[in-house]
Amino acid sequence: MLQGMVLLLLFQFVGEGLSRLLGLPIPGNVIGMALMLLALVQGWVKVKWLEQAADLLLSYMALFFVPAGVGVMLYFDLIAREWLPIVAGTVISTFVVLAVTGWCEKLLDKQEESQS
Repeated sequence: MLQGMVLLLLFQFVGEGLSRLLGLPIPGNVIGMALMLLALVQGWVKVKWLEQAADLLLSYMALFFVPAGVGVMLYFDLIAREWLPIVAGTVISTFVVLAVTGWCEKLLDKQEESQS
């Protein structure tokens, strides 16, 4: 499990470093996750090395949302005032994501059929 935690933190650290060093507008943890995905796909990192650490973190995942929930409570008056744009944006963006996902799947199916 220690090896998995070290790997997770190492990728996050490298991602943060790249984000700050290169002045990228992408958060370092996102860059770190992309680098970890690349390492997993290339076989440089094995899933079994990360399994125990990931299972531990997933078992406590609800605790990671407590600060976000408290932050939402701090702005409850703003949310109560602006509930309509928030709900509309959430609903519209959900349907846009569904439509784009379906469109991409349709294109990929056509591409797969043409290659067969």
